[in-house]
Amino acid sequence: MAVTVNLVSPSGPDGATVELPPEIFSARVNLPLMHQVVVAQQAAARQGTHATKGRGAVRGGGKKPYRQKGTGRARQGSIRAPQFAGGGTVHGPVPRSYEQRTPKKMKAAALRGALSDRAAHGRVHVVTSFTDDDAPRTRDALSVLLAATGTTPSAAHLLVVTQPDDTVTWKSLRNVPGVHLLDAGQLNTYDVLVSDHVVFTEAALGQFLARSGFPGATAPQASEAPTPPQAEDAES
Repeated sequence: MAVTVNLVSPSGPDGATVELPPEIFSARVNLPLMHQVVVAQQAAARQGTHATKGRGAVRGGGKKPYRQKGTGRARQGSIRAPQFAGGGTVHGPVPRSYEQRTPKKMKAAALRGALSDRAAHGRVHVVTSFTDDDAPRTRDALSVLLAATGTTPSAAHLLVVTQPDDTVTWKSLRNVPGVHLLDAGQLNTYDVLVSDHVVFTEAALGQFLARSGFPGATAPQASEAPTPPQAEDAES
């Protein structure tokens, strides 16, 4: 069943709606799958540059500190052994990659589940644009966000999905705390789940659906509000 959301413009809701494809926004929500994908994404973000020095890498300690026998002390071969202060580390961390292999179909299914969860709770919104003209205005953009989501960035975390060449949207919202701007091609499960509301621009939604590769994904069709019948001409 398709999900229908209101299409919000800078002048306010005008009665137009957008139907979201059910293959993406009404899909099955698989919590273990989303958890696995998010863990893999966070693991891939780790640098993995941690390292410690073993006894062979610590400077000094090339000479035996004292003779083997006759001192009454335990035999030692180097003052850089792990039991000495300033010695090497035993089984310390070494540089490594934390990347986990996640199939593309798993990532796509997890993203569908995350978007479906947000859509089921009425937290997916579509706007035509954030300003009436080509000049960036943060005040106008915040007004559009308030009209679309019913909340403000100070009270909720908002994810705004737009196009990379939409400079007006980027300049209007990039410095607003609580608003995370994301290119439609970089939409991912983690950013959807960590946000309270997901707001698409109409163009970004079409781009996302066109490049998603999901079954039945098509560009959104906005339906205009029905116009009242016109009065017949008096001469007729």
